Amino acid sequence: MSIIEKALKSKGSKTEKDSPGKSKAKPSSLPEAEQQSLSQEGTAGSAFSKEQALRNGEDFIVESGTGTSDVEQVINGESATGSVISAPVNVDRPMLELPFEKLQKRGFLTPQIPRSRIAEEYRGIKRPILHNIAGKSSRPIPYANLVMVTSALQGDGKTFSSINLALSIAMEQDKTVLFVDADVVRATAGKTLGVPRGTPGLIDLLDEDSSIDPADVIVRTNVDTLRVLPAGNTSDKSTELLASDTMHHFMIELSNRYPDRVIVFDSPPLLLTTESSVLASFMGQIVFVASADVTPQHAVQEALEQIGEDKTVGVMLNRASRRRSKLLGIGSYGYGYGYGYGYGYGADRENDAKEKSGMQ
Repeated sequence: MSIIEKALKSKGSKTEKDSPGKSKAKPSSLPEAEQQSLSQEGTAGSAFSKEQALRNGEDFIVESGTGTSDVEQVINGESATGSVISAPVNVDRPMLELPFEKLQKRGFLTPQIPRSRIAEEYRGIKRPILHNIAGKSSRPIPYANLVMVTSALQGDGKTFSSINLALSIAMEQDKTVLFVDADVVRATAGKTLGVPRGTPGLIDLLDEDSSIDPADVIVRTNVDTLRVLPAGNTSDKSTELLASDTMHHFMIELSNRYPDRVIVFDSPPLLLTTESSVLASFMGQIVFVASADVTPQHAVQEALEQIGEDKTVGVMLNRASRRRSKLLGIGSYGYGYGYGYGYGYGADRENDAKEKSGMQ
């Protein structure tokens, strides 16, 4: 039984116990039809609107029109098509107020300034990612909405890049993002976003001894289209859990149930833990971040070799100078950032990455 199905079963059991007069929920299942989009807005038959759910901080398990249970509201704050079959849960779970003033001072893009220079940079970076998610790539990309941002070493700018990418995609009119802090040892992304220490998250969810379900750990933010799954409380088996079958199944189910949602992972550097390469094998798209004139060429090569040849990889050159940005064929706004983003397959990918990053 998957994490999501277990959560549904748990919520259904609580409903039967607390409200014996209500009808029993139908058992959850994962037929092939689940792989189709479940992204429809709640219809007039839904008891609660998106605005109500966001305002009240309530998550509801609803029974979809197809006869299967769904927890879409956990990801995007909306109720799926159908009627409410359970009481509100986690109503006291606080909203995460992203510290936009601090983020802006540190160079992050923010919704308050949607036309900033860095926002323009990330518009160019996210476009091929969204293109692939929409199924418009030259070849099929399984689980294209699972996007991992990684690097070879610490300090290359992957967390900066992953947060900006998630925020940029969340600013799209028709996209909802789940940002996952999968760098479970350092949890830098969570600290940057203001997640309080000790907040349960991914590791707690994956722990077989834990009774936590997704609704307990996925956090709403003050950006309606952005949810955050913190790293959680670390343990001596934190990195191993990233490479576990439980993690793999959880990711597949997220991708299949919510194909129009974008799930962005900030992962550990590839050369610091072997679990990162296993995590990469679960992904549909990978954004590899290298720091201009800092990341050694051999580190870039070694890290790229750890990624499966069937993966779609984008190479981002962070902190590039204006001159380097022009060489890459991408605009530089004198902001101190430049990005080379391209795709390669198989044996040609490594050469493409080196050419785009200017590392010959």
